[in-house]
Amino acid sequence: MASNISVFASRTVAFSTRLLSGKSNNIACRAFSVSTTNESSRTPIGFIGLGNMGNHMAKNLHKQGYPLVVNDVYPEASAELQDLGATVVDTPAEVADKVDRIITMLPSSPNVIEVYSGTGGIFETVKTGCLLIDSSTIDPTVAQEVAGMADKKGALYMDAPVSGGVNAARDGVLTFMVGAKTDEFEAAKEILQYLGKNIVNTGPVGTGQAAKICNNMMLAISMIGVSETMNLGMRLGLDPKMLASILNTSSGRCWASDTYNPVPGVLEGVPSSNDYKGGFGTALMTKVRQDK
Repeated sequence: MASNISVFASRTVAFSTRLLSGKSNNIACRAFSVSTTNESSRTPIGFIGLGNMGNHMAKNLHKQGYPLVVNDVYPEASAELQDLGATVVDTPAEVADKVDRIITMLPSSPNVIEVYSGTGGIFETVKTGCLLIDSSTIDPTVAQEVAGMADKKGALYMDAPVSGGVNAARDGVLTFMVGAKTDEFEAAKEILQYLGKNIVNTGPVGTGQAAKICNNMMLAISMIGVSETMNLGMRLGLDPKMLASILNTSSGRCWASDTYNPVPGVLEGVPSSNDYKGGFGTALMTKVRQDK
């Protein structure tokens, strides 16, 4: 086990190196506005990107009564939501054609650019006044670039990256860092309140990504520290659960230790106890650090 943690820690070192409108027959196009919750709950929402995070986020919107129009580059990712009643379409453009509010949750800056402005992308059919909430973690300058393209289409884009991990996405308790003007932020909050418990307006477009990069830098550093600490303790003969309990009631306590401990078996329901599946990949963390 110690060797596995050492490998995990060495991979984690990469963290600190360089850290998602139109013409529907059923849905009338409307200008961007803040509507009441009851009104909005009857209005379909588009969701593009149904991976580890997006799948849970979309399901939480479904639980709140929002009809969904969904798309993912991997068709199998849409199966569960389709079984719940979501409309599955083949391209982001088809999503934008059917709704006037879209959430995107994608792996990286190139994915966001492709989904929004590529062939079959959102901007091919986006409606005037469409609200575009991008919860991907990307380069702040890319967020600003996409916002500019949206503005030329008469749509409104804001960056709203998240923190909290897969379990927080599942439980609807994410933290959202939203780059938007105050009135625009309130319109996004109307939706995001069902996906998170901390929804913060960080300033203009791009500042949400800036806040997320700062958070991930701190997370990367603390995860490296926890990984090396647990590995050292185990090599010195300490029981990992016992060591974790000491750390979590002492000055070394941090999220990487008490909520997301990297040692298998210390905590249930976290990636380390599931063969490191379902978490935030080291490649994505490295990408985030590069975006700074």
